Amino acid sequence: MIMTNRNVVLLATCAAIVAIASGYLKADDWIMWGGDGDRNMVNTVEKGIPTSWDIETGRNVKWQAQLGSQSYGNPVIAHGKVLIGTNNQAERQPKSTGDKGVIMCFREKDGKFLWQVTHDKLPAGRVNDWPRQGICSSPAVDGDRFYYVSNRCELVCADLEGFLDGENDGPFTDEKLTDEIDGDIVWKLDMMDELGVFPHNLATSSATFDEQLVYLCTGNGVDEGHIVLPDPFAPSFIAVDKQTGEVVWENADPGEDVLHGQWSSPALGTIGGVRQAVFPGGDGRLYAFAPSDGELLWSFQCNPEESVWKLGGHGTRNNIIATPVIHEDRIYISVGQDPEHGEGPGHLYAVDATKRGDITKTGAIWHNDEVQRSLSTAAVHDGVFYFCDLTGIFRAMDAATGKTLWTHDMLAAVWSSPYVVDGKVFMGDEDGHVVVFRAGREEKVLFEADMGNSVYTTPVAANGVLYISSRTRLYAIQEDATSDPDEVN
Repeated sequence: MIMTNRNVVLLATCAAIVAIASGYLKADDWIMWGGDGDRNMVNTVEKGIPTSWDIETGRNVKWQAQLGSQSYGNPVIAHGKVLIGTNNQAERQPKSTGDKGVIMCFREKDGKFLWQVTHDKLPAGRVNDWPRQGICSSPAVDGDRFYYVSNRCELVCADLEGFLDGENDGPFTDEKLTDEIDGDIVWKLDMMDELGVFPHNLATSSATFDEQLVYLCTGNGVDEGHIVLPDPFAPSFIAVDKQTGEVVWENADPGEDVLHGQWSSPALGTIGGVRQAVFPGGDGRLYAFAPSDGELLWSFQCNPEESVWKLGGHGTRNNIIATPVIHEDRIYISVGQDPEHGEGPGHLYAVDATKRGDITKTGAIWHNDEVQRSLSTAAVHDGVFYFCDLTGIFRAMDAATGKTLWTHDMLAAVWSSPYVVDGKVFMGDEDGHVVVFRAGREEKVLFEADMGNSVYTTPVAANGVLYISSRTRLYAIQEDATSDPDEVN
């Protein structure tokens, strides 16, 4: 058979389609929280990711950049740029000082700061917009646009070039800051003013998207008394037109049953041959909708019937803070609470997402109640399920049965999520350590690094580089790279 250019392109395209269908392929860029809509923290594209590095000497450190004083938004890498949410303590824009929410943009190749989009705090303060937390939403990059949720409970569509291109892309053109170092907002949806949403403490959802729509959790929650929902009929889940910012459909299913707040993010994928948008509700229930029109396909309550909600984390009923992971027609999900509530009993499920209706009693493929509350999103690869709870007990489990294969005590609280790449699993913790495990059914610790400050975010890889953000700095780690540890962008 004679291979033409067209043959090669067709074969490459078919191979890519097969790989995408398998749920493993992630593009060379890492364009959103979880890499794509399935939210599985696995990357099988990248090779040669370092097993070790040293931030004190600069060994295998390509560059490092200064963030704010609190950084919870996860880095995404696309089109030669790195985006990350943080606060304004770095004060990159002299015209805008003080406590703000910020998305920073760095040049991928050398970490040069390019621009930041800056958002004022909400006037109500900590009930809606907790001090110093910045922007916790991870951007989702779609071509030359990206989507994120600001600290002001706005879904924002922004230009990936910022104002560096000298253009003010619209329809939104009322930015207060329009220097070259500022971000350029294309449109925004104010979910408080336009939809009646009341975010408790902070709106944090990380959006996902398809060809037409952007999907996110709004963050609707209780007031400062921690009991009353100011508007139980405000939507919890929305789908928005990517071009205009108009709401296409919305759903307020948890209604008055929202326990506290809603800080998770949706997943989007094909399950049993059917496209599904899977949303974690503030009542501890998963909801799956038809992406095009919001028709409810199924729901699953992650809290046992006998569980009880009590203020301050004293009960046994939980929220969902982790993001649901779609893998081979299953949804993997854990439950948890505000980490300030401390430890408590948790639950971990594999759910059959091909079923329909209320599948609480029929949908669990397996259920593990040995775990504690968790904030972490899971990673599933080669039949092994990787998971960590808030107490820092890291688990490798059989993905088919939920049976624990091995555990490792991180010896610190964990907000981060496990990330699988290049035969390794990376796991960060609150004490600032990142542990590198060999991926597989037997425990093998390859390396442990001290990043100098808490690692609340998840390590991710793109284009041969591993990115790790501590609370205050972003590190680009690459094999055989060397940098001056005193040079900080």
